[in-house]
Amino acid sequence: MTRLLFCAALLAVGLLAGAPARAEEAPTTLPRDEVEKIVHDYLMREPEVIYDAIQELQKRRDAAEADRQKKVIVSKHDEIFQSAIDPVAGDPKGDVTVVEFFDYHCPYCRTMVGGLRSMVQSDKRLRFVFKEFPVLGPDSIVAARAALAAKQQDPAKYYDFHMALMASRDLSEDSIKRAATQVGLDVKRLQADMDSEPIKQAIDANRALGEALGINGTPSFIVGDKLVPGAVDVAQLAAMVGQQRSATN
Repeated sequence: MTRLLFCAALLAVGLLAGAPARAEEAPTTLPRDEVEKIVHDYLMREPEVIYDAIQELQKRRDAAEADRQKKVIVSKHDEIFQSAIDPVAGDPKGDVTVVEFFDYHCPYCRTMVGGLRSMVQSDKRLRFVFKEFPVLGPDSIVAARAALAAKQQDPAKYYDFHMALMASRDLSEDSIKRAATQVGLDVKRLQADMDSEPIKQAIDANRALGEALGINGTPSFIVGDKLVPGAVDVAQLAAMVGQQRSATN
């Protein structure tokens, strides 16, 4: 909008330049309706100016938000990357970490599962952190609690349970129990742990992190100090991992 006002001002100045005032006269001021007509007529002749101004405004907002997110990532580094309750895949001591905020009900998260699994399997130095981020309803919350309870019961079985939940469109309690049984979890213990205070607190903490970071959808990824929203090409994530590795080694 600054550019629009600037253009209008230039036009107004151009009109006034043709009739300079005498030294003893006060500067001429155009009436509001005339200024508005000048702006209107200019925009009708050059409508692309509006598009350019909106694009520029969005670019500045995106840059400001990215800068804000970087500061949050730095200030909350340990909560994001080193929370003891978060499940981890790949190399626990990997040189680069990818963090994913996800929801078991999210179709975009499910479409990325295969690609992410391949990335973790092929990059032996990658550390992958799962942030349970249930935002799509009560079933999502139940599934997230069950997944963290599985990790608490047997960290080695979390990944298989996670994959089973991602593959299932049915997140009812019965379906979750069946998936737990199939991967060899103690279902009774799982149910008890699901309602434990540490697991509730972990999910609340992830929600608070998401709010602080401005995450409003899943999946969302963090690599280094960059937040990547949405279902992105896994090749793009892998490239970011490579860039982060080069920057830190």
